[in-house]
Amino acid sequence: MSKDYYKTLGIDKNASQDQIKKAYRSAANKYHPDKNPDNKEAEAKFKEVSEAYETLSDPQKRKMYDQFGSNGPQSQAGYGGAQGFGGFDFSGFQDAGGFADIFETFFGHGQGGRKQSSEQRGEDLELRMTIPFEEAIFGSEKQVKIRRVVRCDKCEGSGAEPGTKIVECPECKGAGQIKERRQTILGQVVTQRPCSTCKGSGKIPEKPCSKCNGNKRHSKEETIKIKIPTGIANGTVIRLQNKGNQGTKAGIDGDLYLRVNVEPSKKFTRNDQDIISEFEIHALQAILGDEIEVETMHGKEKLTIPPGTQNGKVLKIKGKGVPAANNKDAGDHLVKIITYIPKKISKKERELYLELAGESGLEIKPGKSGLLW
Repeated sequence: MSKDYYKTLGIDKNASQDQIKKAYRSAANKYHPDKNPDNKEAEAKFKEVSEAYETLSDPQKRKMYDQFGSNGPQSQAGYGGAQGFGGFDFSGFQDAGGFADIFETFFGHGQGGRKQSSEQRGEDLELRMTIPFEEAIFGSEKQVKIRRVVRCDKCEGSGAEPGTKIVECPECKGAGQIKERRQTILGQVVTQRPCSTCKGSGKIPEKPCSKCNGNKRHSKEETIKIKIPTGIANGTVIRLQNKGNQGTKAGIDGDLYLRVNVEPSKKFTRNDQDIISEFEIHALQAILGDEIEVETMHGKEKLTIPPGTQNGKVLKIKGKGVPAANNKDAGDHLVKIITYIPKKISKKERELYLELAGESGLEIKPGKSGLLW
């Protein structure tokens, strides 16, 4: 006996594919065995509507059914050609969102409607700090104030006012997703987006926390200690793990990135691990040699000027630069010698210089401008 598939789904023979699909979803939802356990009548009815939908959802099968009835050639393909569980036919749901729609129809929210429960890492923060030259050389410990987002201490991160409950989101009915359908030239397209009311969790506070307004976190100023390592270079970025904003949904906290700028020194410059300074000496000290006292980052140190030292010569005081740290050896203090020539000399000095010139075999005819004698 031929079956009336249109009557089974409660539609007329001119029904569109969208109307067929809508009628099937309604009937399948009503008679699905999971919603009617141990109900043989409902199970039989579910098979009937599934069989009807399998035929009418396929344009070719529908055409043959309209010509030959349910016992026509199309029936030879067998019931449930793309069976899922319990003979559930998914063949007509190959379009976008269809398979997910079926799961959602019977189980609330299937693979396309999962709640967004994945943990989210907290945001990173950046802070800039300027330190003196000396602190960059020897290191230090600083205390800085930062404002970061932390878990609300009033609601303990639940978002609900203490003493109130967490309830199902009325916007998405607990699914965490909002489904949107739109018609395109390719047919109906179903898309889903996180629910903006519950932010994808499916739950909202019955009464939002008065301190965090239901956001579960709030901004708080904190004072933290920061260790400035020995020998830190200008522009170095220090990463302080988990000192950024707190994560959500059990996600880890973000990091704090501290960018360190070093103030220049009026006395010294730096080249990697070495400290450099200049020292001015008299021409006679450069010629004859001398022992001088030089200021370094470690205090005053004695330095020998060899005889005949040329202007611009760099002399080294070993180990008096940047202290050893981070697998680097201690640097040296480098002294650049600047030789100056006096602009004015006494009469006695003039006589001695002329005598020295004669000893050197030089015939000098000195001028008198600007000189004292």
